[in-house]
Amino acid sequence: MPQNASPESSTSSLVGEEYEVEVGPVAHGGHCIARTEDGRVLFVRHALPGEKVVARVTDGEETSRFLRADAVSVLVPSKDRVEAPCPFAGPGKCGGCDWQHAKPGAQRRMKGEVIAEQLKRLAGLTPEEAGWDGTVVPAEGDKLPSGEVPRWRTRVQYAVDETGRAGLRKHRSHEVEPVTDCLIASEGVHELGVESRTWEGMATVEAIAATGSQDRQVILTPRPGARLPIVELDKPVSVMRVDEKDGGVHRVHGRPFVRERADERTHRVGSGGFWQVHPKAADTLMKAVMQGLLPRKGDTALDLYCGVGLFAGALADRVGDQGAVLGIENGKRAVEDARHNLAHFDRVRIEQGKVESVLPRTRITEVDLIVLDPPRAGAGKQTVAHLTTLGARRIAYVACDPAALARDLGYFQEGGYRVRTLRAFDLFPMTQHVECVAVLEPVK
Repeated sequence: MPQNASPESSTSSLVGEEYEVEVGPVAHGGHCIARTEDGRVLFVRHALPGEKVVARVTDGEETSRFLRADAVSVLVPSKDRVEAPCPFAGPGKCGGCDWQHAKPGAQRRMKGEVIAEQLKRLAGLTPEEAGWDGTVVPAEGDKLPSGEVPRWRTRVQYAVDETGRAGLRKHRSHEVEPVTDCLIASEGVHELGVESRTWEGMATVEAIAATGSQDRQVILTPRPGARLPIVELDKPVSVMRVDEKDGGVHRVHGRPFVRERADERTHRVGSGGFWQVHPKAADTLMKAVMQGLLPRKGDTALDLYCGVGLFAGALADRVGDQGAVLGIENGKRAVEDARHNLAHFDRVRIEQGKVESVLPRTRITEVDLIVLDPPRAGAGKQTVAHLTTLGARRIAYVACDPAALARDLGYFQEGGYRVRTLRAFDLFPMTQHVECVAVLEPVK
């Protein structure tokens, strides 16, 4: 029974009730699983496997299949627990980081356990069958002692409260937790000083510090009817605004893009366009993909969900003048950037539209190599089924969500492909997120 249950309570909500529980394994989503004495399932944040905690319910009713909770008191701590370095992390505070209270090695181990569980449950694969050694590799430069936080996030979208204070949203909430310093924000973002000034009338302020250049950008989203503030920050910066009617991003002053460096090339990335947020991520993933595919001169290749052309450019370099690369991307601005970034490759073509719509229209029936880097939801059964008919020698799948990856790997198996290797990279320290690169080949 909840520690503070009230028999007179007339509501079925259990929010605020507390349970003393033994914490079980980590689960996908940045929490651990526990069970109450009466068998209720709790998804508990701010806990670690093996701990004994008091869990306070944050979401759930009497009839709920499971409850969400925060560990508000740790009775028996794990040896992997540390005091959260960030003063804004913890129950009821900022929801940006999931594992500030865990040692770096423990964070990577838990991420590995989540990947393994998703592979087994959704694809029927053991780590050995996936060609994975079970480890999650930290990015270069992120091997810091416990209690220190790598400043890795080069793009941070701050929410702004009604008084104009910048902060980050609380977990599963629109409520803003004002912050004076986000510890995972890169030095370039931190130097912009977004957290130290007032943003009256703004809904969000996104700060971008490009990797490999000095480009800095601020993207402002005004509340309805609000006027843009005069932006005077500590560093030279371009300013953009989001149109409240159509959601388009428009230039106020400065360049409408930033320049990012990866694979020894400069990539133009338009305002609001996608680029990996860890400064080492683009090169790390590009190398993993190329090492897995081993492109040959003269190969034909697909780069699906190609963004601004990172993988398409790397492929084009390696397949040479006799090879060819087709990229498909849905975002109009990203397509413009990709075409600009790859204009010097005669044998590269970029098509705009959804992959599942554009790919059939190309009437391509055979390719040598495929790269796909789909959004968090994954590629899906229809797209995977199409890809398995193209006879690719190898396929590289870049995934930011282990569950979506595992589901799609299951579909690839149905189409006659097996996982040759899988690698996992901790490109989002202090959070539950992890990046994977799976390389597939036809079953012989």
